[in-house]
Amino acid sequence: MLNYKGTLIPIGGNEDKGSDENEIYTLEFIDEGILYHVVKEAGGVEAKIVIIPTASSIPVEVGQNYIEAFTTLGCKNLTVLDIRSKEDSEKKESIDLIKSANCIMFSGGNQSKITDKIGGTTIHDILRDRYKNESGFVIAGTSAGAMAMASQMIAGGSATEAFVKGAVTMYTGLGLIPELIIDTHFIRRGRFGRQSEAVAKYPNLIGIGLAEDTGMIIKNGNDCTVIGSGMTIVFDGSQLTHNNEKNLKEGTPMTMANLKVHVLSNSDHYDIKNRKVTVLPIEAPFI
Repeated sequence: MLNYKGTLIPIGGNEDKGSDENEIYTLEFIDEGILYHVVKEAGGVEAKIVIIPTASSIPVEVGQNYIEAFTTLGCKNLTVLDIRSKEDSEKKESIDLIKSANCIMFSGGNQSKITDKIGGTTIHDILRDRYKNESGFVIAGTSAGAMAMASQMIAGGSATEAFVKGAVTMYTGLGLIPELIIDTHFIRRGRFGRQSEAVAKYPNLIGIGLAEDTGMIIKNGNDCTVIGSGMTIVFDGSQLTHNNEKNLKEGTPMTMANLKVHVLSNSDHYDIKNRKVTVLPIEAPFI
C-alpha cells in the first residue's frame, strides 16, 4: 500500500447542498455537512474547486447546482469543467485547470462515462500523480464520482436480482484507491447483495457501501473517517470460509460464509491496511 499524500472523499450521493429542506439532512449544512468537509480539506473558502459533471446526463444543470452549493459555503474560486469526450481531457485549458485546482469534485450520474472519457488520459495521469504526491490536494466524488475512484468499479447491477452470480457488472475504474470497491445510494437502493457479490469476486478487496448524504474522508490512502448523516457499511471478505462464486453458473444463488460486515456512522474510523474499526464512544460529539 502506497502512502498517498492527497485526500479522497467518496460520497454516497444526494448530499445536502444547502437548498432543500429534506428530512434526511440532519446535520447543519454550513458547519457539519459533507460539502463543508470537502471545502475544509481543500484549504477553506479560498480553495480553487473544479467541478466535473462528466457522469451526468444534465451536466450544465448539475454543475450549476454545485456552484450554488459551494457559493453558499463562501467559496469564490469555482469552475465547472464540462468534459464530454477523451479529446476534452487532452485540451490544454482542461489540463491547466486540473494542475492548478486544490479540489476536484466529480458529480453523480453514470460512472462509466467518467472512466470512458477521462480514464487513460493526461488528466487521469495528473489526478493520480497529484493525489499521490501533493498534501492538501482533494479528489471528491458523489455517487458515480465515488464509485469511479476504485480500480474494480461496480458499473451496474440490479438490487432485485442480488445474491445470484452475475447480478453485478464490474468495470475498470480510475484506480485511485485500488484496495476498495465502492457502492453508493447503498441503503435507499438496497445494494447489499450486489456489493456482496463484488466482494465474492474480489475477496482481497474491501467493499464500502455509502448511504446517501454520507461519505468518507480517506487520508494516506488508508485512514477513513465517516462523515454525513447516514451509515457506511464495510464488507471484509478476507476471512471467508466458503465462497463458491468461481464455481457457479450465471444466475445461481451464491453462498458466502464468514463475511465480516461493519456498520459505521459519523466520526467512526476504518483502517484499510489493518482492516480495523475504531468507534467513538456514544457520548462523543459529531465532527
